[in-house]
Amino acid sequence: MQDPVSTATRVESGWMAAVTSRAHAEVPTIPQLGAALASSFLLILSFPDFGVSALAWFGLTPLLVTVARRPTPFRAFLLGLVTGTVFFYVSCYWLTYSLIHYGELAPWLAYLLLAPAALIVGIFPALFALFLARAIKRWGTQAILLSPFIWTSLEWARLGLTGQLWNAIGYSQAYHPLSIQPARWGGVYLEGFLVVAVNAAISLALLKRTRRGLVTSVAVIVIVMALHAVSWVSSLRRTASDGKPYLHVVALQPNVPMTPAKTAEELEQLTERHLSLSTTAVRSLPNDNLPRLVIWPESPMNFTYSTDSSFQTVVTRFAKENHTYLLLNSQEPAPEHGSYNSALLINEEGRLISQYDKIRLMPFGEYVPLPRWLPGASLITAMVGEFTPGEHYTLMPIGTHRAGVFICVESAYPSIPRKFTDEGADLLINISNDGYLGPTAVMRQHLANMIFRAVENDRPLISVTNTGITAFITTAGEVKDPTPGFESVVRTWTISSTGSTNSLYVRHGDLFAGFCAAVTLIVFVCTLRMLRRDF
Repeated sequence: MQDPVSTATRVESGWMAAVTSRAHAEVPTIPQLGAALASSFLLILSFPDFGVSALAWFGLTPLLVTVARRPTPFRAFLLGLVTGTVFFYVSCYWLTYSLIHYGELAPWLAYLLLAPAALIVGIFPALFALFLARAIKRWGTQAILLSPFIWTSLEWARLGLTGQLWNAIGYSQAYHPLSIQPARWGGVYLEGFLVVAVNAAISLALLKRTRRGLVTSVAVIVIVMALHAVSWVSSLRRTASDGKPYLHVVALQPNVPMTPAKTAEELEQLTERHLSLSTTAVRSLPNDNLPRLVIWPESPMNFTYSTDSSFQTVVTRFAKENHTYLLLNSQEPAPEHGSYNSALLINEEGRLISQYDKIRLMPFGEYVPLPRWLPGASLITAMVGEFTPGEHYTLMPIGTHRAGVFICVESAYPSIPRKFTDEGADLLINISNDGYLGPTAVMRQHLANMIFRAVENDRPLISVTNTGITAFITTAGEVKDPTPGFESVVRTWTISSTGSTNSLYVRHGDLFAGFCAAVTLIVFVCTLRMLRRDF
């Protein structure tokens, strides 16, 4: 008679051996990991501060080719996770700057704390590789041309699920106006789609070394080039005629220290710095009938206009004496004893006429995304502070025109400037303070977001920052008069009417990204049975 225990032991051992063998077979090899890391570093080099943007057009190719050659889901997931995690960790290293310099954490601890965030965001490239592997196994190597649909849908999902779209692959092209004009049709998502499409075409040519494969690859690249050419010609036609000037702007970059003023005397000195620089600049403007607007950036000074009568008096006097509008950042009262991070507009008579309260707050900077009952949450809140999010997209009237003003990291949310434009904004303005993140790549990466917002909305955009980069961005995405970082600088510009109508992106929003998501969902459903079997 057969021993039941021995039989069960053999069955269990056989099952464990099968799982172990399967896991061993699925673990990426050293060359495969090398390919994933190669994609990571090619993409890292395509973003600021390196800024070799051409690398993005083939940076994903090592990962795509590796996944296509052995399209097994677990291995593909791990390879995508490596690519994504390393890319986000290195390209966003600047997140550790404030922890080290202002939180007084040891560098090793700050960099260690960055790892979980990079790993979470890295899941999206991992899912991309997994879905692509399933598509290739289901339909063959040519399914690699589904890459841009899958990648775009997962970037869209990343913003929706994590609230972050930082360093989406399309942003790598921000400093090349010729390359980014399709954004006015489908946003940064469409530009990223085209970049990944070229990566997929190159990968297909390497994998299918046949005449048909080569013709298909060349066709994809030609289509991408044609779309860029058409969009560029279209942008030139819209900006060919000079519009009528309607506003003089003074943009102030005061380079205020990151430590808030602790005494009334320190606050008075910092306020006087703003006033002195602004007054000198206003008096240098042409003596014509155009309205004037002085813009102060988001600042660590903690202006409190509503509760500081002496500050109100100073601001009122400045606006009236210089016959200018003044846009400034202030901490304003919110319901239930809360505070708003607000942008206020003072008119030429010294009256407050408009207030926008920041809607999208910075996690662990302006609020703590943790339940209050969680141990340690109250301590973090006390260190960080907690603001109340605003609810209304308030346009600011300046003369006969209107401006949409958004604050700091809100530039990374395409929906916010788009909403302002759809409501009737003629001009977009971002006030920001990146000083807490130091003289790092964040300054040019942040500006890349704003360049895309100008193109997407077909509106000129003014970026005014405390420590840099302050700049004027045209509707074509050209950056004019950028300031150096961490210097006290003033810029003046004259704004002209563009005569722009609402772009396709303003009218239809993320319709293109939603279409890519629908394609990806179909791919997922069609390969779901195979996915379960392989896992």
